Amino acid sequence: MIPVKPAASPRTPAPRAAPLPAACGALSELVTTVLRGPAAEGCPGRVAAALGVASRADPLGDDLQLALHTCYELHYQGFAGVDPDWEWQVDLLRLRAALERAFLDRVRDGVAGGTDLDAELEALLVEPVDGSGLSHQLRREGTWEQVRELFAHRSIYQLKESDPQAWVIPRLTGRAKAALVAVEYDEFGAGRAERVHSRLFADLLAAAGLDARYGGYVEAVPGSTLAVVNLMSCLGLHRTHRAALVGHFAAGEIASSPGARRMLQVLDRLDAPQACRTFYSEHVEADAVHEQLMRREVIGGLLDEQPELRGEVVFGIQAANFVDGRFTAWIRDRWQAGASSLRWPLPPSGAREHHS
Repeated sequence: MIPVKPAASPRTPAPRAAPLPAACGALSELVTTVLRGPAAEGCPGRVAAALGVASRADPLGDDLQLALHTCYELHYQGFAGVDPDWEWQVDLLRLRAALERAFLDRVRDGVAGGTDLDAELEALLVEPVDGSGLSHQLRREGTWEQVRELFAHRSIYQLKESDPQAWVIPRLTGRAKAALVAVEYDEFGAGRAERVHSRLFADLLAAAGLDARYGGYVEAVPGSTLAVVNLMSCLGLHRTHRAALVGHFAAGEIASSPGARRMLQVLDRLDAPQACRTFYSEHVEADAVHEQLMRREVIGGLLDEQPELRGEVVFGIQAANFVDGRFTAWIRDRWQAGASSLRWPLPPSGAREHHS
């Protein structure tokens, strides 16, 4: 299957504030409604009512995850037409804290816990011969339309790749800080704007005939996708979770290079545009080095200074696996049922079958 290439290469849109997303339930409706007003007026009455709704909501469901994602986005690019002072407005922070507690409590209930960091890292380093992950499935039998759907899901994070992890930099010292900054330097293009990984993913989206605007697919993805990104934001925005974010980041870097290599095989088979391959080839090379830095210098340096944080590093790894597992299961189950994994299907790409 060969994607039809556009006559001219469109200029990749620069990241900018997205519009507020459409709500999908009572919690996300409340958040988007209050954000349309001035922050100075606050929202104490609405928040008091919402706390009861939050206590009954599914912590991993679409509504709570969209509400939480909307709150977190105020710390990134914000939203078009939304008062920037909402970022630190105390009433909204009270609601966000309640949503975070429900989310993190559910994640902790879903993982084993413990302090056996060596076992967790060893498990990450084992590359299964016949894995069940999405890149394995796509390599075996994936279609171009399924690849495009995965790109749409991934855009929620990749268009701000490594931004959530940057929150942890001032919370580290010594070896851990130096090594993590070295990893982030690569993620942000090593001083070259056109090589910033989020820019490379925007180029990938444009080449695949998808919306390359920041936040373009927030309304289209389910809660299982938003939870992947929300976990990073939650861990990054709280100093108390700094070690968990380090574990989470390490898990992603260890898994990234093999997964990117498989995706390159998928894209080669489908004769995908070069910009799609460039994004993954960058991760094959960079993340093989990052895996060593994260394990030996960032985790090692952090625990040399604060060995009592070992259990939180373990939690970060397990939490990453938990939300990623739910994300993978959702997409796999929808594809097996012959349905779109998005809340609504993507428009056709204009791809055609290739016959030799």
